[in-house]
Amino acid sequence: MAKVKYYYDSDTVSYRKVELRKRDKFKRTLGFLLSAALLGLLFVFISFQFIDSPKEKAQKRELDNLKLRYGLLDKKMIQVEGVLDGIQHRDNEIYRLYFEVNPIPEEQRKAGFGGVNRYKSLEGFENSEMIIDVTKNMDILSKQLYIQSKSLDEIISLAEDKEKLLASIPAIQPIRKENLTRMASGYGWRSDPFTKARKQHKGMDFTAPTGTPIYATGNGKALRVDNKATGFGKHIEINHGYGYKTIYAHLSKYNIKAGQKVKRGDLIGFVGNTGRSVGPHLHYEVHKNGKPINPINFYYGNLTPEEFKAMLKLASQEGQSFD
Repeated sequence: MAKVKYYYDSDTVSYRKVELRKRDKFKRTLGFLLSAALLGLLFVFISFQFIDSPKEKAQKRELDNLKLRYGLLDKKMIQVEGVLDGIQHRDNEIYRLYFEVNPIPEEQRKAGFGGVNRYKSLEGFENSEMIIDVTKNMDILSKQLYIQSKSLDEIISLAEDKEKLLASIPAIQPIRKENLTRMASGYGWRSDPFTKARKQHKGMDFTAPTGTPIYATGNGKALRVDNKATGFGKHIEINHGYGYKTIYAHLSKYNIKAGQKVKRGDLIGFVGNTGRSVGPHLHYEVHKNGKPINPINFYYGNLTPEEFKAMLKLASQEGQSFD
């Protein structure tokens, strides 16, 4: 209940009740309402500035969680980069070196992205710098992984080709040690058995009884199986690929046909004395890129170091060839 106010009237020498006019009542009411409104606005302002709503609190928690995840992602990328660096090092220093191919330059592996700003859409936000850094590092890492993946594909291809190469290179004696009488003549200048003149002997002669098995010294395909080459008599010519070719001459008979594929160790024919020959033996030649080379360098597949040393000594002796 509102208090009643009085004032002293000196004319009547008595207290009189204060009567408010309607204008005064309106002013007081309006003042009260304005004060209440201002206080309400002040409270709302303070609430917005210093007190978070439930939605804002949830958004802040989500943002903090996102920052934490970005930080963890950045750490994981650093770990992945360390592992990738190790793979790249082995790729350049071991794998590519072994297969005799050029290493991938570091600037090619670590190259960034030029041209237009790829990350413009990520600018203008509170945490733009962090998001751009993580995205950029992810892009660079993805590119490095792609380059390394292509490199490993190349290494796999080279390894498969290397395996074929190693299987194709002539690597064993064409006649087994237990069937061999002796290595009669080596590669180089020798005395011709018919003219007695010194001439270049382009292969090695292995003496063995007629009918002794002869084996392919590497994987390949028989180009010729005939007796149409001058002086060779019945002979076999095998193309091993990679520039290698072998010739087996003075055979008594064949065990393969022209065009047939053979593998190292396959029986291809038998020792004989056909063509220009002074006794049963096998004349064996190795060619690389169309030129004859010393076959003694291709017996690492079935000779011990001591046996190879003994054969090398015999092959270096100048004497008379058997053809």
